[in-house]
Amino acid sequence: MDLRAKLQASIKEAMKAKDSTRLSTLRLIAAAVKDREIAQRGGDSTGELTDADLMAILSRMVKQRQESAKAYEEGGRLELAQNEVDEIEIIQEFLPRQLDEAETATAIDEVIGELGADSIRDMGRVMAALRERFAGQMDFGAVGPMVKSRLLN
Repeated sequence: MDLRAKLQASIKEAMKAKDSTRLSTLRLIAAAVKDREIAQRGGDSTGELTDADLMAILSRMVKQRQESAKAYEEGGRLELAQNEVDEIEIIQEFLPRQLDEAETATAIDEVIGELGADSIRDMGRVMAALRERFAGQMDFGAVGPMVKSRLLN
């Protein structure tokens, strides 16, 4: 089942279960996807999104909510922070499993070895290869410094 069909099925299940939090989060995801499709229609494309595009949208939504939760916690608004965390959990159901630190390090080493990267100049190629292979499975904000440290050694 592709991601879009899974999303629609989840919306129907949430409606039947009368789970308002889950339903509102799923509708936010659907709206973000629809907005992106409409934005793409303006160009030469048909507006169809690939699974990689959908993963990017979902990853961005998770990151936004993580930032919001952190801001709420710092401001002492714990109930709002918890709402953001709940939304993150729902969104992550549609993302592939995140690699842990050891798996990420192994993936970085494999890509560096395959590309023959040996200097900081190769960082762009390494990051592009990692994004292509592990889209939605890594936090690339954290991966960048890891790649840089390996290339500098």
